[in-house]
Amino acid sequence: MQLKDKTILITGASDGIGKATALECAKLGATVIIHGKTVPKLERLYDEIISAGYSEPVIYPLDFEKMTPEDCDTLNEVIYEEFGKLDGLFNNAGWLGASSPIAQYDAKLWHRVIQINLNATFMLTQACIPLLNNESNSSIVFTLDEKDTAYWGAYGVAKAGLRSFMQILSDELEATNIKVTGLVPGNVRTSFRTRAFPAENPASLNTPDDVAKAACLLLSDESKALDSELSHGKTFKLNELLPSH
Repeated sequence: MQLKDKTILITGASDGIGKATALECAKLGATVIIHGKTVPKLERLYDEIISAGYSEPVIYPLDFEKMTPEDCDTLNEVIYEEFGKLDGLFNNAGWLGASSPIAQYDAKLWHRVIQINLNATFMLTQACIPLLNNESNSSIVFTLDEKDTAYWGAYGVAKAGLRSFMQILSDELEATNIKVTGLVPGNVRTSFRTRAFPAENPASLNTPDDVAKAACLLLSDESKALDSELSHGKTFKLNELLPSH
């Protein structure tokens, strides 16, 4: 699997799945645009990629909670001026907020979680579509989660919205060069997961590196080897892409 000469934007690259995917994409030859809101973490990731001898990444800090359509237009312009196109978008950034029953869920927190997990992803994806719709094949991959049970609140609603957004987008882009898929990584050993389940045994969880390999497969041209009739707009679980998991 190779991502040579591809330019890939990865949201939520500061930690966990996003960081691991940025490293794996760079290892496979891609130039990665690493997004996050914490600049020191992005700078450490930048240094790690450079130290490994991979292509120089681009840091693009952006706070999803405060992001506007104008911010996304600026991102579009920066990517176009620097690269002229975009080959992949990994929509990975997310925020749990709080686990709380709906009856007690704080309305301001609800709006923040929906903004970060759903609204910001919509705005950024919309801005990137013209860059992705280039002559070569390109991919949009969503990190999805199946959390529609008690106490998942706004996070669960936002993730359900992302799944619908992914499927609608895939239908609308079916005649283009942009392939849209979703990835459900399952339970992953990240700080995000630890905050939600502090008593959980981390040895029982998938690793960010596992998820990164699956994400890179969906971002690569090799994803065309999957059943094309089913893969466009399909949501994949980790064990479907990495059978040993």
